[in-house]
Amino acid sequence: MRELVDTFLSPLGCALLLAALAWTARGRLPRWLLRVMVVAWAACFVLATPFGANLLLRVQEQRVAVDPACERDPPAAVVLLAGGLRRDAQGIDDPGALGESSLQRTLGAVERFRRLPGAQLVISGGRHRDAVVSEQMAHFAERLGVPAPAIRVEGRSLTTWQNAEFVRALEPRLPARIGLVTSALHLPRALLAFRAAGFEPCAFPVDRRAAQFAGWTDLLPGGGAIARSEAVLHEWAGELAYRWRARGALR
Repeated sequence: MRELVDTFLSPLGCALLLAALAWTARGRLPRWLLRVMVVAWAACFVLATPFGANLLLRVQEQRVAVDPACERDPPAAVVLLAGGLRRDAQGIDDPGALGESSLQRTLGAVERFRRLPGAQLVISGGRHRDAVVSEQMAHFAERLGVPAPAIRVEGRSLTTWQNAEFVRALEPRLPARIGLVTSALHLPRALLAFRAAGFEPCAFPVDRRAAQFAGWTDLLPGGGAIARSEAVLHEWAGELAYRWRARGALR
């Protein structure tokens, strides 16, 4: 089932599936349905180009902005959500193993932490490949100047929903009002999970990925564009699932 969903959330997979269906049922499809399939195929093609992928990213990343009230009265705790690793870690302190999202999130969280004297930095994220990603990010944050006593690590969670649940279960407990740092792409879903867990999160988006139109080559499909479109579509699907789940958690 997961593989089937992934296929529909991929512009390439969706385009191939539509083409196969149209070929298999050629001559038997109603004209209106054929038109719908052509439009859907064209949409898949656009999302496979940098132009379409960046348009989709921009829509997603602009959904959440920093609340001015959070700037005037910042929270005393910053929660940083881990990304992944790009390769196996060589020991417990190997910042080169951090993936791009983990690096950018850590840099953004440390910048935010420096504005908050006396704050604590909580890093949440479990094992990926052979290492606990939050521990790797914690060591990187120390290298960037965050004092070790100010850092707390939650290293068991494997999903965004678990990030929120396991951070809520930390002892001593965090205040309800927190700063939440993650990629702008990921933030809408993360806010849902943390609100369902009882937090009042201030959104601090980092790691923005949308790029400006660079010319006619942005109209050609490519693997990077497909991956970026897939990332947004996965976030939308995950957000729908979290909204359904949050309805039960908030009752």
